[in-house]
Amino acid sequence: GIAQMERSGERMGGGRLELVQVHNLVDLRTQLDTLRRWREAGRVRYIGVTHYRSDMHRELAGIVEREPIDFVQFNYNIVQRNAEQRLLPAAADRGVAVLVNEPFERGTLFRRVRGRALPAWAGEVGASSWAQYFLKFIVSHPAVTCAIPATSDPAHAADNVGAAHGALPDASGRERMVGYFRDL
Repeated sequence: GIAQMERSGERMGGGRLELVQVHNLVDLRTQLDTLRRWREAGRVRYIGVTHYRSDMHRELAGIVEREPIDFVQFNYNIVQRNAEQRLLPAAADRGVAVLVNEPFERGTLFRRVRGRALPAWAGEVGASSWAQYFLKFIVSHPAVTCAIPATSDPAHAADNVGAAHGALPDASGRERMVGYFRDL
């Protein structure tokens, strides 16, 4: 782990790394101990943990609750919402930044809406595409800091950026979005 982190630092041009995360909780105790020392020494600004599976949300929540981390990254979207029960509140309570991966459920959400129009009221939350609809649902959660859509297609990237503009749904708007999607 140390060799990988040092190699990452070299690839980034040396100096302090902004964020280093223990991915998928691999060798968590050892890696977190190293990262805490590096943060104290100024070698890294922020530290965090990640996982991509919903069945790990409980473990991530426990880490957020007991460890002095700065970031937590996990999957969350309009279908995979169990993070709302404990993980998102824990991050909010402790001021831990939240990075959301797999916002489109590996394309499953798009397959489900293929050929279907957005609801007429989608403009009220500033969504002009399904990607924006899904991203606005995520980033409007008060505990979410950032969503990571992960695309190499410039047109998709431009569409995703559109979710950063305009209105965001409030709690009742978020539930309206969930209900509409669920009823498709």
